[in-house]
Amino acid sequence: MSQPLVSVITPFHNTAPYLAQCIESVLLQTHSRFEYILSDNCSTDGSGEIAEAYARKDPRIRVIRQPQLLSQGDHYNSVLGTISSSSEYCKIVQADDCIFSDCLRLMLQAFAQSESIGLVSSYYLKGGTVLGSGFPPEKSILPGKEMARLFLLKGVFVFGSETTVMYRSALIRNSSPFFDASLLHADTEKCMQILESWDFGFVHQVLSFLRVDNVNASISAAVRRLAPGDLDWYIISQRYSERFLEQGEAAALMKQSKREYYQALAHRALHFPNAAFWQYHRKGLGTINQSLDRPYLWLQAAMTLLWMVANPGETAARVIRSRKRSHAEQ
Repeated sequence: MSQPLVSVITPFHNTAPYLAQCIESVLLQTHSRFEYILSDNCSTDGSGEIAEAYARKDPRIRVIRQPQLLSQGDHYNSVLGTISSSSEYCKIVQADDCIFSDCLRLMLQAFAQSESIGLVSSYYLKGGTVLGSGFPPEKSILPGKEMARLFLLKGVFVFGSETTVMYRSALIRNSSPFFDASLLHADTEKCMQILESWDFGFVHQVLSFLRVDNVNASISAAVRRLAPGDLDWYIISQRYSERFLEQGEAAALMKQSKREYYQALAHRALHFPNAAFWQYHRKGLGTINQSLDRPYLWLQAAMTLLWMVANPGETAARVIRSRKRSHAEQ
């Protein structure tokens, strides 16, 4: 019985310091039947030459040169559209990340449990921290809707990033474009969409490494200052609660997530964030057809101020923690 063909793709733009390590991690896989598509998004740092050098050594590698610079979402969609028609599964490996040698083999084993599985993930290493915990340890497959409930009600986040998961290729071929580039967190939302109709597989091993000390760290820090996590959770809970939860559960979670999101916004508003901060959140809210609820925001801000006046000692401690966190993010 022949091994299933896996399409591995690495879209890249100016990641020369890490690209060779990424490529090597794919070539060292214990599952060897894969095609490897490397897509150069108009790099100017020699990344394209690195990819070409590996392609000359291994016939499984195909290098694509994008004719013009694309956004990340559009670039990923473009490359996904080039996978082989005989590909059964697809694994994205981002250019500054890498995967461990058994990644493809063990994820394929997880898929082999059932034709109903559309998405597989695992534990992952982010910098020096293992993440992705919370999946029931005695199981390796869950109905998609049950996995979504775990995420929404318990905060079990096993999706990581594009590098962490593997998709069934048929889902990619049947959805063009695969990622909705207009969304702020298109990869997480795609996982939720898949879970509506497909089951979820999980490997109880660390199979990928996500780099945090890359050359784009300053860009990442700038994004973190916009509070993307607060916005991401609010969008997910508002969009998907009614799809996966009972009516009462959904109403309670949507109410709770709105309160928590606006409390977070209110706290940051007291530090006078710049226009980019508000623009980022308006854009995100627009993806769920909402605008900034200013009366509710000012209510939360007033309640936050009252709390700070009534608890001056704790307020000072929060300021110190906030400053430490800001320095850590820079």
